[in-house]
Amino acid sequence: MTSANNLSEEQITAIRQWAEDGSDLADIQKRLKGQFGVNVTYMDARMIVLDLGIELKSESVEEEAPSEPEENEPVADEEVGIIDPGQTESPAGPVQVVTDETPRPGAVISGSVTFSDGEKAIWLIDEYGRPGIEPETSGYQPTEADLSEFEKHLRALLEG
Repeated sequence: MTSANNLSEEQITAIRQWAEDGSDLADIQKRLKGQFGVNVTYMDARMIVLDLGIELKSESVEEEAPSEPEENEPVADEEVGIIDPGQTESPAGPVQVVTDETPRPGAVISGSVTFSDGEKAIWLIDEYGRPGIEPETSGYQPTEADLSEFEKHLRALLEG
C-alpha cells in the first residue's frame, strides 16, 4: 500500500498540480504510473489525496449534492445496506457490504463488498485505521460513485 509518506516532493507537487488542473483519481493514478513508475491502486490514490488535503474538483461538485445526509444526521442501517456479521441475505441497493464475524489477520474489522456492477472485493481496516481493499478481479477499479457509497457504508459501520 502506497501512502503520501512514500512519495517524493516532486511527486506530491505533481499530484497537487494535476488536481488543480481538474484531474480525477483515475487520472492521478494513471499519471503516477506513467510519469513516475509508481503503481498505486485506486484506493491508494484516494487515500494519498485525502492525506495531502487535496480537494478534487469533481468531488467538490458531488459533495454539494443535497442527497447526502448531514454530518450530524443519523444514518439508518437500512439506508446504507450494511449486513450484520453472519447474515447471508443481501439488501437491495447498488453497493452491498458484509462484515466478517471474525476479522481477518492484521485487521480490526474486515469483510467483503459487492459493487453495483457485480464485482466483489475484500476490505479491511488495520490496527492503524488504514483501509485496504483487494478486488477479486486483478486491476478492477470501482467507480467513484461506488467508492463514495462504500465509504458511507464504512462510516456508518464505524460510527455504530
